[in-house]
Amino acid sequence: MFPRIREITDAFGGRLQVSVEEHPSGALVVLERPDMAGRPRVMLDGYGVDILSGYIMSARLAVPHPLPDEHIDGVFATRFRLGLDPCAALALYQSDGPALDIPAPFWDRLYAELCLVAAHARELGRRAEARVH
Repeated sequence: MFPRIREITDAFGGRLQVSVEEHPSGALVVLERPDMAGRPRVMLDGYGVDILSGYIMSARLAVPHPLPDEHIDGVFATRFRLGLDPCAALALYQSDGPALDIPAPFWDRLYAELCLVAAHARELGRRAEARVH
Protein backbone atom coordinates (compact mmCIF):
# COMPACT_ATOMS: atom_id res chain seq x y z
CA MET A 1 0.00 0.00 0.00
CA PHE A 2 2.92 2.36 0.56
CA PRO A 3 4.14 4.64 -0.80
CA ARG A 4 0.75 6.36 -1.18
CA ILE A 5 0.78 9.25 -3.64
CA ARG A 6 -2.00 11.75 -4.36
CA GLU A 7 -1.95 14.84 -6.53
CA ILE A 8 -3.99 17.97 -6.00
CA THR A 9 -4.49 20.32 -8.95
CA ASP A 10 -5.99 23.77 -9.26
CA ALA A 11 -7.93 25.41 -12.10
CA PHE A 12 -4.74 26.96 -13.52
CA GLY A 13 -2.75 23.73 -13.82
CA GLY A 14 -0.89 24.08 -10.52
CA ARG A 15 0.00 20.76 -8.91
CA LEU A 16 0.76 19.71 -5.35
CA GLN A 17 1.79 16.11 -4.73
CA VAL A 18 1.27 14.52 -1.30
CA SER A 19 2.89 11.17 -0.57
CA VAL A 20 3.21 8.94 2.47
CA GLU A 21 6.18 6.61 2.82
CA GLU A 22 7.22 4.17 5.49
CA HIS A 23 10.02 5.46 7.69
CA PRO A 24 11.84 3.89 10.66
CA SER A 25 9.86 6.21 12.97
CA GLY A 26 6.59 5.21 11.29
CA ALA A 27 5.75 7.47 8.38
CA LEU A 28 7.15 10.29 6.34
CA VAL A 29 4.90 12.72 4.45
CA VAL A 30 6.38 14.44 1.41
CA LEU A 31 4.82 17.56 -0.16
CA GLU A 32 6.15 18.46 -3.58
CA ARG A 33 5.36 20.96 -6.34
CA PRO A 34 6.15 19.04 -9.57
CA ASP A 35 4.83 21.98 -11.63
CA MET A 36 7.52 24.38 -10.39
CA ALA A 37 11.15 24.73 -11.40
CA GLY A 38 13.37 22.77 -9.04
CA ARG A 39 10.38 20.77 -7.75
CA PRO A 40 10.43 22.27 -4.24
CA ARG A 41 9.63 19.68 -1.58
CA VAL A 42 9.17 19.38 2.16
CA MET A 43 9.31 16.26 4.32
CA LEU A 44 7.24 16.08 7.50
CA ASP A 45 6.75 13.56 10.27
CA GLY A 46 3.41 13.17 12.06
CA TYR A 47 4.12 16.17 14.27
CA GLY A 48 4.77 18.36 11.22
CA VAL A 49 1.58 17.13 9.54
CA ASP A 50 -0.47 18.06 12.62
CA ILE A 51 1.09 21.53 12.77
CA LEU A 52 0.55 22.10 9.04
CA SER A 53 -3.11 21.08 9.34
CA GLY A 54 -3.65 23.56 12.15
CA TYR A 55 -1.73 26.27 10.34
CA ILE A 56 -3.88 25.86 7.23
CA MET A 57 -7.03 26.38 9.29
CA SER A 58 -5.47 29.34 11.13
CA ALA A 59 -4.50 30.89 7.80
CA ARG A 60 -8.02 30.47 6.43
CA LEU A 61 -9.41 32.28 9.46
CA ALA A 62 -6.73 35.00 9.42
CA VAL A 63 -6.77 36.08 5.76
CA PRO A 64 -6.67 38.99 4.85
CA HIS A 65 -4.79 39.69 8.10
CA PRO A 66 -1.30 38.43 8.93
CA LEU A 67 -0.55 35.36 11.01
CA PRO A 68 2.61 34.77 13.05
CA ASP A 69 5.07 32.21 11.70
CA GLU A 70 5.05 28.75 13.22
CA HIS A 71 8.25 26.77 13.80
CA ILE A 72 8.89 23.10 14.53
CA ASP A 73 12.21 21.56 15.51
CA GLY A 74 13.63 18.09 15.12
CA VAL A 75 14.79 16.04 12.17
CA PHE A 76 12.22 17.70 9.89
CA ALA A 77 12.50 21.24 11.26
CA THR A 78 10.17 23.53 9.34
CA ARG A 79 9.04 27.15 9.38
CA PHE A 80 5.47 27.88 8.26
CA ARG A 81 4.68 31.38 7.02
CA LEU A 82 1.53 33.01 5.65
CA GLY A 83 2.16 35.38 2.77
CA LEU A 84 -0.53 37.83 1.68
CA ASP A 85 1.07 39.66 -1.23
CA PRO A 86 0.40 39.30 -4.13
CA CYS A 87 -2.05 36.60 -3.00
CA ALA A 88 -2.57 34.38 0.04
CA ALA A 89 -0.13 31.47 0.11
CA LEU A 90 1.63 29.38 2.70
CA ALA A 91 5.40 29.08 2.47
CA LEU A 92 7.12 26.11 4.09
CA TYR A 93 10.87 26.38 4.68
CA GLN A 94 13.28 23.57 5.54
CA SER A 95 17.07 23.84 5.81
CA ASP A 96 18.58 25.99 3.10
CA GLY A 97 16.31 24.78 0.32
CA PRO A 98 13.75 26.83 -1.57
CA ALA A 99 10.37 27.49 0.02
CA LEU A 100 7.48 25.23 -0.89
CA ASP A 101 4.64 27.63 -1.73
CA ILE A 102 1.06 26.47 -1.29
CA PRO A 103 -1.44 29.00 -2.72
CA ALA A 104 -4.85 29.37 -1.06
CA PRO A 105 -6.75 27.41 -3.78
CA PHE A 106 -4.96 24.26 -2.54
CA TRP A 107 -5.69 24.70 1.17
CA ASP A 108 -9.07 22.98 1.51
CA ARG A 109 -8.11 19.90 -0.47
CA LEU A 110 -4.70 19.72 1.23
CA TYR A 111 -6.34 19.94 4.65
CA ALA A 112 -8.65 17.03 3.79
CA GLU A 113 -5.72 15.04 2.42
CA LEU A 114 -3.68 15.70 5.57
CA CYS A 115 -6.53 14.29 7.68
CA LEU A 116 -6.22 11.02 5.74
CA VAL A 117 -2.42 11.12 5.79
CA ALA A 118 -2.36 11.61 9.56
CA ALA A 119 -4.39 8.43 10.04
CA HIS A 120 -2.02 6.47 7.80
CA ALA A 121 0.98 7.92 9.64
CA ARG A 122 -0.43 6.90 13.03
CA GLU A 123 -1.01 3.36 11.79
CA LEU A 124 2.48 3.10 10.32
CA GLY A 125 3.86 4.39 13.63
CA ARG A 126 1.88 1.75 15.51
CA ARG A 127 3.25 -0.96 13.22
CA ALA A 128 6.81 0.33 13.65
CA GLU A 129 6.43 0.12 17.45
CA ALA A 130 5.07 -3.43 17.16
CA ARG A 131 8.14 -4.47 15.14
CA VAL A 132 10.50 -3.04 17.76
CA HIS A 133 8.87 -4.86 20.69
